[in-house]
Amino acid sequence: MPLSLAVQFAAHSAHLPLRAQVRRWAIAAHALAQEHLELDALDGETTIRYVDEKEGRELNKSFRGKDYATNVLTFVSEPLNRAKSPRQLMRYAADIAICSAVVAREAKAQRKTIHAHHAHMVIHGMLHALSFDHENSLDAQAMESIEIAVLRRFRINNPYE
Repeated sequence: MPLSLAVQFAAHSAHLPLRAQVRRWAIAAHALAQEHLELDALDGETTIRYVDEKEGRELNKSFRGKDYATNVLTFVSEPLNRAKSPRQLMRYAADIAICSAVVAREAKAQRKTIHAHHAHMVIHGMLHALSFDHENSLDAQAMESIEIAVLRRFRINNPYE
């Protein structure tokens, strides 16, 4: 279950998580997704980059046509092909951008700790990197159940309650 993971901080904020904590959240999401997908081997290459609001807005505008910064964006460069045999080594690659200012605002508005919301965004972005989505209710339920399970490992409450 190897995961090559880089964590970058291009934003400056008093509320950023520690690099080691981001790594733990991402590795846990990777591992639980592998278990959920019933894969024998899963190889991933991911960069998680914390961005400021300007860069977050530019990325969202360039890639999604939306002129505002959002909490997390995942750019998959090598999608996981879930149709392959579980016995084969599965591989994916992605970049994840998390806008720290948006995460802080959302945490306050939702009455969550910033730490818990950062954890959720890292896990959410990792699951998108692993080709999970929430386009329909069945897919959303599967993705949310994994998010909740990973967060529970870190004693973080269900973000959907």
